Amino acid sequence: MPRPTARVLALLEILQNGGTRSVADLADRLGVDERTVRRYVTHLLDLDVPVVSVRGRYGGYRLAPGYRLPPLMLTDDEAVAVLVGLASGLRAGGDASGLAAESAAAKLHRVLPKPLAARLEALLDVADLGEPTPTGPTPDVDVLLVVAGAVRDRRALDLVHTRDGRTTDRTVLPYGIVAHAGRWYLTGVDVENDELRTFRLDRVVTARADSGTFDVPDGFDPRAEVLRGLARTPWRHAVSVLVHAEAGAVESRLPLGIATVAPVPEREGWVRVEIRAERLDWVPGVLATLDADLVVEGPVELRDRVRDLGRRLLAA
Repeated sequence: MPRPTARVLALLEILQNGGTRSVADLADRLGVDERTVRRYVTHLLDLDVPVVSVRGRYGGYRLAPGYRLPPLMLTDDEAVAVLVGLASGLRAGGDASGLAAESAAAKLHRVLPKPLAARLEALLDVADLGEPTPTGPTPDVDVLLVVAGAVRDRRALDLVHTRDGRTTDRTVLPYGIVAHAGRWYLTGVDVENDELRTFRLDRVVTARADSGTFDVPDGFDPRAEVLRGLARTPWRHAVSVLVHAEAGAVESRLPLGIATVAPVPEREGWVRVEIRAERLDWVPGVLATLDADLVVEGPVELRDRVRDLGRRLLAA
């Protein structure tokens, strides 16, 4: 691409970030003089891109709403985020908006660079995206795509993993990728310990696929294993509550992955709910949604919080 054309597109990308940009700022960002910036703006106007000139002390250029959407310029990270978001919505169920999402995803996929499109296809093929979830810590896109390719091709992975300030080298047989509660997880066998483990991908610094291959056990469910792994993870607070209700009804109202429900043999009709939590402030509200008699076994701090919530509700 000729260098002036590349700078015109770079100018468009800057303006798409929003706000009014001074000519001096644009010149500095693009590495040209102010006269050249004005010439680039003229090029955009010739392409019917709605660039508005703002006069005054804080003037400059900005994009204005127009009859046609300006050309989008997405980084690899942005393209992956958009396509994964669209795919997640489609897998959650479709209607008229689902058809629009499918059309948008197809258009975006057609204009991706072929190498990126091929790697992204592996991610969409193997990832369990589940329901649309809030955005959480995001892994490095290159790590995400390397892991997805290894899952699809059943190749071992060499990972550099960091947690709590400690960095370790691991070799993992990747069984699946799962998106849950705004985070990406990898589940597979840690070769050194020969144990099934769950890893948060935003904690993986680098990933490299090996040449060897392996087989995934028949019937393996990556999402179920990730949820079991999260439920076993040690947290700051171990909550234990007895609830007078059926296990299925209780499970349907509790957050996935951090709670377990089991019958209490000595108390017919009761189940024990165990929740792992870093904070207790949200737990009373969740317990209130169970709409059942309950007994807080611990911790003591939670009992106080439940009483406080009860008093506030009665006052309301």
